[in-house]
Amino acid sequence: MSDSSPASAATAVLDVWCELQCPDCRTALEDLRALRARYGDRLEVRLRHFPLEKHKHSFAAAQATEEAAEQGRLWPYVEAVLARVEELDRGGEPVLVEVARELGLDAEEFDTALIDGRHILIVDADQAEGKAIGVTGTPTYVVGDQRLDGGRSQEGLRERVEEIVDRLLAEGA
Repeated sequence: MSDSSPASAATAVLDVWCELQCPDCRTALEDLRALRARYGDRLEVRLRHFPLEKHKHSFAAAQATEEAAEQGRLWPYVEAVLARVEELDRGGEPVLVEVARELGLDAEEFDTALIDGRHILIVDADQAEGKAIGVTGTPTYVVGDQRLDGGRSQEGLRERVEEIVDRLLAEGA
């Protein structure tokens, strides 16, 4: 995929390194909603996986998220799981399948995907890339050539992302 195509010239990309057992990522959802509302199609928000070892169900949650993406419901699934961080912490993988069922997704396929590991390579690749660029916690945002650590503080983060996106869109126009 070429970055010089006319369609991508008028857009910016925001990679969000996220983990679905992370309370800070749940807090960040409000900023992501606001950014999507402000920029619409001009900002591509890409979820990137960075499961943390301290959260024992985060790797399974990342795999389940990829299954949700395959079934066409990535963001509704992400938001629904993040809304239940504490329940996921206690209940584990059955919570991931239950959320899929509640959203009208093929829950049996989620269960199978978690067993057969079909999405592990995607999660591993995201995590390796995150480590390579210096991601240490979640949420971390990468927009343009800037890495912003939302795990330390959400304060002023959306404004900083907006400044960078506005600059990128102006340069691309």
